[in-house]
Amino acid sequence: MTVVLFTCAGQRVDIVTAFARAGATTVAVDVNPLAPALYHADRHAIVPRVDEPGYAEVLAELVREHDVRLIVPLTDLDQHLLASRSHEIAPAVPLVPDLEVVEATTDKFRAHTLFEERGIDTPPTWLPDALPAKLDYPVLVKARRGFGSRHIFRAEGPAELEFFLAHTPVDSMVQAVCHGAEFSIDVFCDLEGRCLNAIPRTMIESKGGESIKGMTVKDWDLIEHGRVVAEALPLKGPATIQCFREADGSHRVTDVNARFGGAFPLPHAAGSGYPELALALARGERPEPRLGEFQEGILMTRFFSHLTLVPGDDGSLVPFAEELPEPIAET
Repeated sequence: MTVVLFTCAGQRVDIVTAFARAGATTVAVDVNPLAPALYHADRHAIVPRVDEPGYAEVLAELVREHDVRLIVPLTDLDQHLLASRSHEIAPAVPLVPDLEVVEATTDKFRAHTLFEERGIDTPPTWLPDALPAKLDYPVLVKARRGFGSRHIFRAEGPAELEFFLAHTPVDSMVQAVCHGAEFSIDVFCDLEGRCLNAIPRTMIESKGGESIKGMTVKDWDLIEHGRVVAEALPLKGPATIQCFREADGSHRVTDVNARFGGAFPLPHAAGSGYPELALALARGERPEPRLGEFQEGILMTRFFSHLTLVPGDDGSLVPFAEELPEPIAET
């Protein structure tokens, strides 16, 4: 069985268990011993913070100890390290794009610049010290680095823009507001940057920047747009492309997250087979693209669950009484 190491595992029980069902042996690591995904993996370990010395060395040791063949980061936090120091964790393959793309997609202004360079339609975006003399309002003040829709402010006029720029606590940029319908496209690419599938979904409701309700749509314009964007960058492994369909039919890309998205359960339920594709790449295979091979009209609505733990004999935490979600009522 292929051994997969999940870094910054956090709450991503859904991804870890999906890989296990696909036939992987799972190893999850996190800095926090209360990260629930740790206890849903076959093996787990507590590691240093990503920014602490020794983090890469600990991963390399885990790769050797468990014969890891694939590393899947579950946040953006260590993608730069995995892309820049991949030789240290060989023979495990980190499922991340090349360093240039990682650096761009974790900085939203650099991402905007990269989109323009690669011919990808994207909203007009400026740094605060390079604003044009005339702006069409409203505009957004957005953190250059961040997640979960933190530090995003809508300015309806010059006074509000000046206020938000003066008071935001993080390095920010200014972006034109998109007025069309918002979609996310969950893509998966091979290690050559070929897009193997692209699954669009609607954004029915989000909370803290993460989709909690949505539906898959077999919209061929969006599928093709996802493929074009993914291959133009290029991406490797999973990513979520966020875009708006404007009144003129264009699709403006606002963000690309080069990892499995928060709404992973939706494309997975629709038949994406992304864990199976990832395992095939780890085995050195070259799967053929399967664009459009998924079920449309699949709806997702998310809810909280929990895991209870107790100290074991050696002081480590072990599951105490895991309660599965309540069964769905018969109708």
